[in-house]
Amino acid sequence: MTRPRTVLIVSPYFPPSNLACVHRARHLANHLPAAGWTPVILCVDDRFYEQEPDPLLGSLVSPALEIIKVSALQARMTRRFGIGDLGLRAWPALSRRAADLLSTRRIDAVLITGSPFYPMLMSRWIEPKFGVPVVLDFQDPWVSAWGGDQKPLSKAGLSHQLALRLEGPALRKARFVTSVSERQNQELAARHSWLDTSRMAALPIGGDPGDLDLLGTMPGTRQSRLDPAMINLSYVGTALPRSQGLFQALLKGLAEMRARQPRLAARLRLHFIGTSNQANGGDTFSILPLAEAEKVADLVVETPQRLAYAEALGLMAESQGLLLVGSDEAHYTASKIYPALLTRRPYLSLFHRLSSAHAFLAAAGGGINFSFADANGLAGLAQDIAAGLERLALDPASLGQARRDLLEPFSAKAIAGRYGAIFDGLR
Repeated sequence: MTRPRTVLIVSPYFPPSNLACVHRARHLANHLPAAGWTPVILCVDDRFYEQEPDPLLGSLVSPALEIIKVSALQARMTRRFGIGDLGLRAWPALSRRAADLLSTRRIDAVLITGSPFYPMLMSRWIEPKFGVPVVLDFQDPWVSAWGGDQKPLSKAGLSHQLALRLEGPALRKARFVTSVSERQNQELAARHSWLDTSRMAALPIGGDPGDLDLLGTMPGTRQSRLDPAMINLSYVGTALPRSQGLFQALLKGLAEMRARQPRLAARLRLHFIGTSNQANGGDTFSILPLAEAEKVADLVVETPQRLAYAEALGLMAESQGLLLVGSDEAHYTASKIYPALLTRRPYLSLFHRLSSAHAFLAAAGGGINFSFADANGLAGLAQDIAAGLERLALDPASLGQARRDLLEPFSAKAIAGRYGAIFDGLR
């Protein structure tokens, strides 16, 4: 008989956290057993999270899953010294518990997923000391173009300098590296010429069709955020600093559409939900100022607070159409596109031309896809976006449905199968 194989997944955040970074570990935890691997989750106890828990998201985790939780320094203490990162606050506890597990149990592989990224530094000693191979998973870039644009002596600038110095040591002892896009892998390899690109893979977060079961468990008395008298088009997610130009282009398109179709525009409401990425970020508006500048603020509703996953999924399913917006960085891959496509709602997308998200959406269909190569190209899209908004509002049925055969390789089960094959190849 084949001996069961075990992978230790280090993911500081895990459900009931409702941060986007939990979905990689959540999907793998539920679907790796079908690929022949038993997952064990090492995370931080949710008592030390700063965000409100999402019990419904927690209910999607298999009850048979072994979850080991550790403590961390409380953020209210560490923020006095400018430290809020959970990976730093929990570093001693995560390191000790990982070492204890590796020395007392049979662990065949370790996956460390980020962000937060600092736990990836455990790769420096795990295989040399315990002989267990490590896979590092970059859900976002640790070293980013945005970080490079920050003032060197600012907190963000100093974090970027630290990332530049620590990324290489973390990668040196990793046996395999994954990220969410080929572009991100190329940028990693360009920074570290010694990386073996044959031991790298681009694996998007993907989506789980089972998540739609959440919609049936939501309270029936929940008041919708959408006005049923309007045509509601919704963007759900963070408004990233390097997405501002894209939102501005979208709103210029809305202004152009209003000039051409004032009656239709009066029936439109563009919703931007969770733009601050903070559960308590109710006064951090980033879209409304742009809408005011384009004189379309009366057509825009911004809710900066991040929603719980189930509510966000429900809002997308209730909308007449979805807005999928990336950033000006080519590596950017929006994890939200897969749950959005699962809702089978028509969409309008705007991504960098080299983004894997744009390539995937253009191939999958079911929406209107816009792309750009540079700032000049983005600035010239207003009229096309206006026409796209008109079509999305007036004739969404003409957009058809996204191809299910193209969605399947990006399902949580399929992605877990690919990770299982990676772990198999580490032996």
